[in-house]
Amino acid sequence: MPSSEDLSESPCPVARSVAVVGDRWCLLVVRDAFDGIRRFGDFQRSLGLARNILSDRLRRLVEAGILALQPASDGSAYREYVLTPRGESLFPLVVALRQWGERQLFQPGERHSVLVDRRTGKPVPFMAPAAKDGTVLIPDATEVRKVGE
Repeated sequence: MPSSEDLSESPCPVARSVAVVGDRWCLLVVRDAFDGIRRFGDFQRSLGLARNILSDRLRRLVEAGILALQPASDGSAYREYVLTPRGESLFPLVVALRQWGERQLFQPGERHSVLVDRRTGKPVPFMAPAAKDGTVLIPDATEVRKVGE
């Protein structure tokens, strides 16, 4: 069993995921990348984060295959951080966290942001796990089963 400090070898998928993106700054960098931020300085302005901490989180996300560095899209000498397919697959996680926060952490009428569908201008519907037949699953309707060795 791995130490509590190193979850990257845990047999639990949640623990391994937390080892990669569970740090608040990593998740906020990913959120900003979904919002179109690509350059170091723009991440720093958005997050108000010290350069050394931001550098570390960006490096970790690149090493984890969540972000990739590429030449700037405007042809300048800058480099940009872009989400990889692995990073883009975090979108449901970011949406779920956002929606949980909207429902649980704000008072009625309190100012906050909302994720909307660009096509319709309407808020993204609440995400919930569903059975194959579309029935919303509650925790008691699920169980964890071990696979592999």
